[in-house]
Amino acid sequence: MSWRSEHIWIEFLRGSRKTSNFCWAFILFFGSLGFLFVGTSSYLGRDLISLFPSQQIIFFPQGIVMSFYGIAGLFISSYLWCTISWNVGSGYDRFDRKEGIVSIFRWGFPGKNRRIFLRFLMKDIQSIRIEVKEGIYAHRILYMEIRGQGAIPLTRNETNLTPQEIEKKAAELAYFLRVPIEVF
Repeated sequence: MSWRSEHIWIEFLRGSRKTSNFCWAFILFFGSLGFLFVGTSSYLGRDLISLFPSQQIIFFPQGIVMSFYGIAGLFISSYLWCTISWNVGSGYDRFDRKEGIVSIFRWGFPGKNRRIFLRFLMKDIQSIRIEVKEGIYAHRILYMEIRGQGAIPLTRNETNLTPQEIEKKAAELAYFLRVPIEVF
């Protein structure tokens, strides 16, 4: 989602609150609870889940392993729920031609660096760079090259933009900022 006027361009970024993250968090939570219940029922010798009779699963080694997988899954699920609730990775990119300032804001994990805020002068922007890697793990990332600072990513790794979409976005931003485009 973005907002544009003649002098200001604001690009809002959705963080961890994506449908896929919600689905994975639910699947991991309920799956790990199932593993933990089966492991616990094999230890107690009672059927906590009617689908798996406790006599079929011996506590040592199957019950212990299933309990371990259940606990590990609960930790991973809680990590996902935390990133979703904190909305890690969300923020905005603000390009203001009138003031000549670029502002980049991102939310991180709680702590000292929870808020990541970068400001640059527009005259220090050298170019907009597109990095394309094709293959099994293909990705297309849009960077902003800042003089003396290096490259700052403007899109996320998991953003699967088509070549036409990334080219269009890079061209529009480069035209708005009046800088060249580089392709790597």
